[in-house]
Amino acid sequence: MISVGFIGIGNMGGPMVQNLLKAGHAVTVFDVNEAAYAPLLDAGAVAATTALDAAAGVDVVISMLPNDKIVGELYLGEAGLIAKLQSRPILIDCSTVSAEIVRKVFQAAEERGFPFLDAPVSGGVMGARAGTLSFMVGGEKAVVEDASIVLQAMGKRVFHAGESGAGQIAKMCNNMLAAVLMAGTAEALALGSRNGVDAAALTEIINHSTGCNFMSEKWNPWPGVLPDVPSSHGYQGGFQVALMTKDLGLAVSNAQLHGAAIPLGSLVRNLLMLYQSQDAQAAKLDLSSIQRFFAPWLKAD
Repeated sequence: MISVGFIGIGNMGGPMVQNLLKAGHAVTVFDVNEAAYAPLLDAGAVAATTALDAAAGVDVVISMLPNDKIVGELYLGEAGLIAKLQSRPILIDCSTVSAEIVRKVFQAAEERGFPFLDAPVSGGVMGARAGTLSFMVGGEKAVVEDASIVLQAMGKRVFHAGESGAGQIAKMCNNMLAAVLMAGTAEALALGSRNGVDAAALTEIINHSTGCNFMSEKWNPWPGVLPDVPSSHGYQGGFQVALMTKDLGLAVSNAQLHGAAIPLGSLVRNLLMLYQSQDAQAAKLDLSSIQRFFAPWLKAD
C-alpha cells in the first residue's frame, strides 16, 4: 500500500482517487470545493484541511489543477509545498499546463531534493472512471519507474516522453489533434444531416472508411449515436470546451515561441472561442458540443 496525497478533486481527480482506493492505496484529498469530498470519503479517502496537510507524510503527492497560476502557487514560493514539506515524497503534477511552469517546478524541486514528474493524462472523464487513462510523463526515467505502480492504478499506459516538460509537450500536441478531429467529425456529421443522411448510418460508414477516428468511434458528437458519451447526455461531463480552449491557447503560445506553424490548431481555437461567444452554455459543456455550432437545431433537443 502506498500513501497518496491528492490535490484537486474535479471531474478528473475524483475518479482517479476512486481508482487509487480500489487498488488498495491510502489517499488523503484536498480541494477548495469541499463538496467534492463526499463520495471519496464514503470510499475510504481522508479529507485534509489544506494542501500542505494532504501532502505531509505521504509517499506520493498528485495534483490535478486547472492552470499554470494554481500549479505555481501550490508548489513554488515560500508558502509552496517544496518549501514547506519536511518529507520528500514523489511529486506528480497531472494538470495540463505549460511546459514552462512544470520546468520551473522541476528545477525548484530538484534543488530541494524532491523527485518531480509532469504527467498529464489522456482519456477524459470516461477514461478516468474506467481506469484506462494514458499518462504522458516528463522527468527522470528512474522516478517514472518508481511512480509507475501509482500511475497504473489510474490508467492503462504510462509513456515516458522524455525530460521534464516533455509530458506537457506530448499532451499539448495530442489535445490539439483531438480538437481538430472533433471539429472535423462534427462538421462532417452536420453536413450529412443537412442532406438527409442519418448520423448513425453516416458514423458507421465513416468508422469503416478512411475518415475513421477516435472521435467518430469513441466520443461521437451526435446525440444518440453512442449511448455512454456526453453527446447522448446533454453534453454533460467529459472535457469542457473552456478547458480545450485553454489547451489550444498553450499550443498557440508554444508555437509562437518556437516558430512552428499550427494553422489547424489555431483555427479550431478560434472556432471554439466563436462558439462560446454565441452560446452562453458552451464553456461548461463537453468538447463534443461543438456539434451544436455546426447543427444549431440540436440545441432544442
